[in-house]
Amino acid sequence: MAHTAAEAEIVDTGSLTRRWIIYVLGIYILTFGVSLAIRAGVGISPQSSLTRTMTLVYTPLSQGTYNFILELIMLFLTYLVLPKDFKFKNFASLIPAFVLAVFLDFNLKLTEFIVLEEYSLRVALLVFADAALAFGLFLMIRANLVLMPIDMFVNTIFKRTGWKWGNIKTGFDCTLLVTSALVGLAFLAEIKFIREGTIINAILIGQYIKLYFFLFKKWNARKAAPAAGTLETAAK
Repeated sequence: MAHTAAEAEIVDTGSLTRRWIIYVLGIYILTFGVSLAIRAGVGISPQSSLTRTMTLVYTPLSQGTYNFILELIMLFLTYLVLPKDFKFKNFASLIPAFVLAVFLDFNLKLTEFIVLEEYSLRVALLVFADAALAFGLFLMIRANLVLMPIDMFVNTIFKRTGWKWGNIKTGFDCTLLVTSALVGLAFLAEIKFIREGTIINAILIGQYIKLYFFLFKKWNARKAAPAAGTLETAAK
């Protein structure tokens, strides 16, 4: 799951049980953040905007269900891009994708009472939501376990092309935004859920994750300092 040297420095290589607990907790916090961002009503992430728009196009299916369908499509595209590298174990990525879908629907139900009229409060809620979403991502990166199909697809494009991972992810997100806008125009006669909050989300998520990386490294260094001091004392 680690895509950069910075991510590799914070991954947990300890107990598998602990890492799975961290991973599932990360998924829950991420979906809670997504739910709050939706309730803020000032724009949401590319992936959420597409799946949320689909709930208005065909209402019987939940957003979690649409999210899982999107993950299924991405897994299929992963196979098409690099079939020789596709293994049976790749289907394991559907397990966390299903868990995410369940948590997302649960948290959307949990937060449906949130209705804010004042714009400043809605922006404040989005800022908090992005902090929660990013923390969930941070925990999932730290657990260093199964990639979601969407991330697997981006990684496969990276392997196939050699392009910069960040550029591929940006291009993928832009594709989701365009798809969301086209679906909205075609079926609803207007673009839904893509607003100023979508830009805020794109900026804040990366900055929050950088902040969590920084705080974790600082906390780790502080924790290691007393241990080093103890070893020096014992050596004298």
